[in-house]
Amino acid sequence: MAFSAGKQVMVINVNGPITPVKLKYISDNLLKAEKLFVECLIIELDTPGGLMQSTWDIDKKILASSVPVVVYITPSGGRAASAGVYITYAAHIAVMAPSTNIGSAHPVTMGKQDTSAVMLEKITNDAVAHIKGLADARGRNEEWAVQAVKKSVSITSKEALKIGVINFIAKNREELLNEIDGSEVKLPDGTKKLKTRDVEVIFNPMNWQYKILDRISDPNIAYLLLLAGMAGIFFELKSPGAIFPGALGGVALILAFFSMQVLPINAAGILLILLGVLFFILEIHITSFGLLTIGGVISMLLGSLMLFKSPEMSVSLDIVIPAVFGMALFIVVALGLAIKAQKKKVTTGLEGLIGESGTVARKRGDVYQINIHGEIWKSSCNSPLKSGDKVVVTGVSNMMLIVEKKSK
Repeated sequence: MAFSAGKQVMVINVNGPITPVKLKYISDNLLKAEKLFVECLIIELDTPGGLMQSTWDIDKKILASSVPVVVYITPSGGRAASAGVYITYAAHIAVMAPSTNIGSAHPVTMGKQDTSAVMLEKITNDAVAHIKGLADARGRNEEWAVQAVKKSVSITSKEALKIGVINFIAKNREELLNEIDGSEVKLPDGTKKLKTRDVEVIFNPMNWQYKILDRISDPNIAYLLLLAGMAGIFFELKSPGAIFPGALGGVALILAFFSMQVLPINAAGILLILLGVLFFILEIHITSFGLLTIGGVISMLLGSLMLFKSPEMSVSLDIVIPAVFGMALFIVVALGLAIKAQKKKVTTGLEGLIGESGTVARKRGDVYQINIHGEIWKSSCNSPLKSGDKVVVTGVSNMMLIVEKKSK
């Protein structure tokens, strides 16, 4: 295929929830597209939704872009739900692959369900105004957009094309480039006619930095990092000097806290998880016949399920259940072993000789040399002793054994 001279389009791929990491990825590539003077930036989108603030910020970036932005909802079976609706409406051109869908843009699916009815109504009205503004700017179906926000309606690609929600349906990227060729789009500095036939395609996938940040922003990963961090710190506190568990736990907690800065965290969820850990610790010290353990499991389960506010960004039950029971088992077993070790008789060092019997070997000044199991130990005694006397070790003081004459 011969490329048009100097003509390029840039393609990026946005999969999964819309988070601040996705915002940065899109923003950085918009800037790059402007510097390269590409014909357009194609965002291949497949998202269940995401955070409202990140979505709003992406919309602003697209509206202010001097490069045409094409949102392509793909692959077949993919969707632009919740946050994806707003991003699609903000695009200069909207395209869907066959068998994709779009809709369900109510704020309750964007991390805003934890509000009063009055506040939720205000947020919904704000979302309606926002989507109406986007519809007006791009000439899309405003009535359906309002219903998508208020009633969470969804439609297929065919329905979306029929009622003017999108501009084209395309089976693949090549067909998309042919479809949008010749389209006129309004930019901040005027109107541009796209020339996208036989252009060079520049792919700009997420680099390893974006991927790592995006990965730890996954609610499931953030949750596991939180539990791993708590377990590591707990182990270090119970076994000072182990170093590795504490260091690993500290790193895990820092990463978890980073994730929680970009995710819709529910403080009540965090408190319930901490309460569950407290119940597990108390179970070792208080005879509750398992009630505290049961309470801890319930508290951690509830906290885990409540940890994130957005339905699209919640922790999977497949992870929550084994993680909670695993954490409970770890804490109870670790604490039990630690307490058992503390109660166990010391068998090393001078303290390990307490209770042992020996024989006075000789006396040098005020110090007696005692033979215990064939080894000579320095000791002191409050009563006079002579060589051959049998003694028993009663204590340790100043690196010396304290002995008493053994009664016959």
